[in-house]
Amino acid sequence: MQQQICLHFKVRKQFLNTLLKFLALSTIIATASGCVSYNNSQPSSPIDSTVKADLKADIAVGDAISGQSSVNVLFGFLKFGGDSQFADGVSYGGQSGGLGSLGLDPVSAVKSAAAYKAVKSSGADLIVAPRYEVSEENYFIFKKVSVTVKGNKGNIRSIR
Repeated sequence: MQQQICLHFKVRKQFLNTLLKFLALSTIIATASGCVSYNNSQPSSPIDSTVKADLKADIAVGDAISGQSSVNVLFGFLKFGGDSQFADGVSYGGQSGGLGSLGLDPVSAVKSAAAYKAVKSSGADLIVAPRYEVSEENYFIFKKVSVTVKGNKGNIRSIR
């Protein structure tokens, strides 16, 4: 009887040792392979700088020009059916949507495409006094954005 009790304790001790080793190994594996996210914050302050160039452009103002572009937007961010050529480096004025910093603002992209078409079709260097007419047809999950830009043709004669 005493041998059975002693054998029972040995088996139980081996089982507990095996269980403890398994739990320790499981803890090490879970710790080493868990999901990790790092965020490295960098303190910053805005840089307020002004670039001043004493250049004067002589611009010949011509006839009225216009350009039109449109795009379809699905779910507020999937753009399809729009133009593939845009005018860069132009401030379009007014408020852009909250998605503008992510490059997802459809209105800015359509304004840029309309400006490109107006400049390209007229042979202008720039649009003098551009006016944008923005039309949005919103159907909850689907939206159509159309923009027409009107202004005067501007050609740069010289820069001093």
